[in-house]
Amino acid sequence: MGPAGTEPVDYPDFAMKVAQAVSQNKIEKGMLLCGTGIGMSIAANKFSGVRATLVYDNYTAKMSRLHNNSNILVIGGRTTDEETAYDILETWLEAEYEGGRHDRRINKISDMEKGNGQE
Repeated sequence: MGPAGTEPVDYPDFAMKVAQAVSQNKIEKGMLLCGTGIGMSIAANKFSGVRATLVYDNYTAKMSRLHNNSNILVIGGRTTDEETAYDILETWLEAEYEGGRHDRRINKISDMEKGNGQE
């Protein structure tokens, strides 16, 4: 779903493609990569059911899956070297959501998406 070339693009366009696919259950997981990953994270998290997490090492990759059931991995291409990025991706793909006490928190986030967390 990424750009076809090396010309500069608008990252929200690609965050939207991946996040929509996850939100609509067309794909289970996605990955986004841009300069820092910050903008991609912000844009992707605008979609219902998306839990896009910007990670920068194996620990944050693992925890984003174990505790937050992250379904979109975001990595900063300018802030993460290639070898580390591959390690992060492998860790993220191998880690599985723990559930249990974390379900309550994920459900609260889902309620917030539906507007049920507003006063």
